[in-house]
Amino acid sequence: MSSRRLFLHKLTAGLATIPFLSWDEVPVLTEAVKVPRPLNVAIMGLGGYGTMVANAMRACKKAKLNGVISGTPSKISDWQTRYRIPEKNCYNYDNFDNIASNPDIDAVYVITPNGLHKDQVIRVAKAGKHVICEKPMAVNAKEGQEMVDACKKANVKLLVGYRMHFEPKTLEIIRLRKAGELGKIMFFQGLSGFTIGDPKQWRLNKALAGGGSLMDIGIYAVNGARYMVGEEPVWVTAEETKTDPVKFAEGVDETIQFQFGFPSGAIASCLSSYNISYLDRFFLSGDKGFGELYPATGYGPIMGRTNKGELSFLHVTHQTVQMEEMADIILNGKTPIVPVDGEEAVKDLKIMDAIYLAAKTGKKIPLK
Repeated sequence: MSSRRLFLHKLTAGLATIPFLSWDEVPVLTEAVKVPRPLNVAIMGLGGYGTMVANAMRACKKAKLNGVISGTPSKISDWQTRYRIPEKNCYNYDNFDNIASNPDIDAVYVITPNGLHKDQVIRVAKAGKHVICEKPMAVNAKEGQEMVDACKKANVKLLVGYRMHFEPKTLEIIRLRKAGELGKIMFFQGLSGFTIGDPKQWRLNKALAGGGSLMDIGIYAVNGARYMVGEEPVWVTAEETKTDPVKFAEGVDETIQFQFGFPSGAIASCLSSYNISYLDRFFLSGDKGFGELYPATGYGPIMGRTNKGELSFLHVTHQTVQMEEMADIILNGKTPIVPVDGEEAVKDLKIMDAIYLAAKTGKKIPLK
């Protein structure tokens, strides 16, 4: 046998010993793809807004509702069924410190009355979980700073539910202002108001709300003035109007008008009210153009225009976008265009403290 034929004979004999594999049995060699895990969130406070956030999170890919904290057993049971929450991830206000040993919860979104925020946020931080707190973060700047300090000490992030900081038409006006397309900013107007209903609700309870319309909706104008103008105010004046002292008891403001002055010379004129409806407008004026949002802070869609025409962006549920962005901030260290951290909230609280002082004293209050 020639050497060539001997080689082929040995080769085919060797191949005969290799078992035949069907296509189903052939291993697929692919590069492993790491799928990032979502931020697992527990919601504390299962009321109307908590439900809105929970429903919005159904569309999230980066954030997942995975726990609940409530003082009402029937609500916990209902949410377990509706959102498929495991029993082991359900807590009440007495035992929620036990989340410390629960790896299924990364962060807690506190959506309870304002007066409860400080103690609840600090407890969550001590349990080693990140915190998202609905605005206003606290009832005054002192409490807000205590919350910031507690979260820093526990090495957890503290974010605040500033959903408008991610709204595209809002961000477009901010972009135009930063790009100089509006010129020198001269004036901002922020109007926030509606006629409040049930006089027994917690928003009209000083201990739980920390105030009245300013704490609830006036904060939009306070915060909006800062990010629209792009500066921190240096003085505040304010005046309160009260037509119903029974419904709006001492310490619960019905309507407040307030004004800011900024280092550049720009001024802001704002109003918040629980007794005037159809107020939801931001207007920013520069010497080369303007930006307007009306409605400016409602749940959507937001409507906007500038001196060059209408702003057109696809509306996505605000709370869905907010939770996606906050998951990125917590898990990946993303930096938002407009801050949403606890320090940002303390700045608002200091200004609101000054507004109340100005309304009480009738004096122009300087801001540090």
